[in-house]
Amino acid sequence: MSYINDKIVNLRTERGWSEYELSKIANIRQSTISSWSTKDSIPSIPNLQKICDAFGITLTQFFAETNESYPLTEKQHELLQYFDRLSPQQQNSLLSFLKSLQKLDLGSM
Repeated sequence: MSYINDKIVNLRTERGWSEYELSKIANIRQSTISSWSTKDSIPSIPNLQKICDAFGITLTQFFAETNESYPLTEKQHELLQYFDRLSPQQQNSLLSFLKSLQKLDLGSM
């Protein structure tokens, strides 16, 4: 099995998901997910993106060499999901807004 398939199986197992559960969450046929292992093939980039979305990680995190990360709270995870849907300009505006909120908080201390 390839590194990519091993990683998918590990992430799925960590969450206690079956192939069926992953297929429903990622909106990919279960037979497609199964074929990656049985036919020793790898997912396409669009399917890998769907898998990463299902796991709540980025492609960069998927391919990271280390697993050093800290767990996100439910609110942090939700915030990142909304942030990822914004355009680059909207992301920059949101970051500026958040920085201004932090400055206001620091100023009131």
